[in-house]
Amino acid sequence: MKEISEILKAYSKAKTAGRKTALATVVKVEGSSYRQPGARMLVTEDGDLTGAISGGCLEGDALRKALLSIHQKQNKLITYNTSNEDDIELGLQLGCNGIVHILFEYIDDEAANNPIQLLQQLELERKEAVVVTVFSLKRNAKQIGTALFYRNESAVLNNTMEVLNLITDANEVLKTKTSIVKKLQIENENEALVEYIKPPISLVIAGAGNDVQPLVKMASILGWKITLGDGRAIHAVQKRFPKADSVKAIKSEQFLENIIIDDQTYFVLMTHNYKYDLTVLKSLLETDCQYIGILGPKTKLNRMLDDLQNEGITVSEEQLERIYSPIGLDIGAETSEEIALSIVSEIKAFAAGKMGTSLKYKSGKIHDEVGYEN
Repeated sequence: MKEISEILKAYSKAKTAGRKTALATVVKVEGSSYRQPGARMLVTEDGDLTGAISGGCLEGDALRKALLSIHQKQNKLITYNTSNEDDIELGLQLGCNGIVHILFEYIDDEAANNPIQLLQQLELERKEAVVVTVFSLKRNAKQIGTALFYRNESAVLNNTMEVLNLITDANEVLKTKTSIVKKLQIENENEALVEYIKPPISLVIAGAGNDVQPLVKMASILGWKITLGDGRAIHAVQKRFPKADSVKAIKSEQFLENIIIDDQTYFVLMTHNYKYDLTVLKSLLETDCQYIGILGPKTKLNRMLDDLQNEGITVSEEQLERIYSPIGLDIGAETSEEIALSIVSEIKAFAAGKMGTSLKYKSGKIHDEVGYEN
C-alpha cells in the first residue's frame, strides 16, 4: 500500500506541473521474479520514476516503454524473459529465471475513472479492497488496463468495463484475501489480475521515550500509520516524533479513545511505566486486537498476569495467544535501534503469516505465488 500511496502523491505533483504520466504494473509472472503481480511504478514524461517493478534491472528499458506509451497515448503489454542469461535483448543478464509481463498504461487526466483515479479509491476508506487489471498476452491486442475497483459490495468501473463481468471474481478474492490471475472468456483472450489490497498496518505505541524514536522512523519507512501516546506531556510531543501520524499526551485509562481497531492494527507497550502499561493491557484484553507486544522480560508479563488475577481478571488462553512478550524477533538486539528492528520484523512477519526464520532454510520460492485460474 505504501508504494501505491507514493505513486498517488507523485501523480498529483506531476499533474499540477502539467506533466504526462504512465503507470507500469506487473500483471503476471511465470517462474521467479524480484517483484510479484501488483507491483507498480509511475513514470513521468521527463523520466521521474516512483515505485518499482523489479530490483532495478528492468527499470531502464521500462522507462523507454513508458515514454512510448505516453507519446502514443496507448496502453502496451511488454514481456521480459529474465530466464535466458544469453539473451542480449535487454543488454544485461538478469538472472531471475522468470518471465515478467508488465502493462504500461497511459494516464489520460481527463478520462473518467482512469487507473490513478481507481487507485485513489484505496485512500478514501481504511478497508480492504480489490483492484482488477485486464490485459492480453496476444500480440497487438487492445490492452484494457486497470478496470475495476471493488469494496464493500460496491464497484467503481473504468469506462471500458461494461463488456466484462468481474464483480463475482472480485467478491471472491475479497473473501479469500488472496490475489489471482485468471483467463477471461472474452475477445482477444484477455486475462485479469484480480488483486487483493489490505490497508496499511496501523501501529499504536504506548510510550514516548527515546527508544520509541527509532521504532517510529522504521515503521514510517514501511509506510505504516503510527499513533503514539504517553502520560508524560513533556515527552509526547510531535516535534520528537515527526514521522508519527498522531502524538498525544493521554492518561492510560483513556489510551484507546478514538483508536479504531481492525485486523491491521498492532499495539506495542513500551512506556517503561509498569502501571501505565498494565492499565493499557487491561483495556486491550477487552478488544479483539490480534497483536499486543510488551517490551520487557518474561517476568514483567508474569507479574502483569498475577496482578490482573488479583483484580479478578483471568486471562484466557485465547487472549494470551495475542500477547507477545518479550516483544520482537530474537536477533540479539541490545541498542534501541536494534530493538526497534526486532519489533518491526516480528510485526511484519506476523502480518504476513510468517515465522520470521532465515530464508536460507526455506524450501521452495521466496515469495508466495499469485494463484492462476483458467
